[in-house]
Amino acid sequence: MTESHLGYAAPAGVNVLPMAHKSELDNLPPPNTTRWVARRKGQVINAVRRGLLSVGDACNRYGISEEEYHSWEKLFDRHGTRALRVTRLKDYRRKYLQDGKPGDEGRVAS
Repeated sequence: MTESHLGYAAPAGVNVLPMAHKSELDNLPPPNTTRWVARRKGQVINAVRRGLLSVGDACNRYGISEEEYHSWEKLFDRHGTRALRVTRLKDYRRKYLQDGKPGDEGRVAS
């Protein structure tokens, strides 16, 4: 584990996004957010990883499923913030399927 710029030890290989005021919920996207740009998704991922919100709390607060949250997290871990852009999701998912990851047998890349 390495000490991150946020003041806690992040597991090796885990990306962490900075937040301006890391200890305040006020700096997170508002609960009624409907337009999910990459920056906002990253703020939610960072808040969960720092323990500011649990995955369940984040999902309840923003009206998203745990599956959706985890898909953001996986894309971020594999490809960084740019992968969280809606216009890029299909490209990154296609690349992931074409790489032949375990468990993807029988799935067709679209």
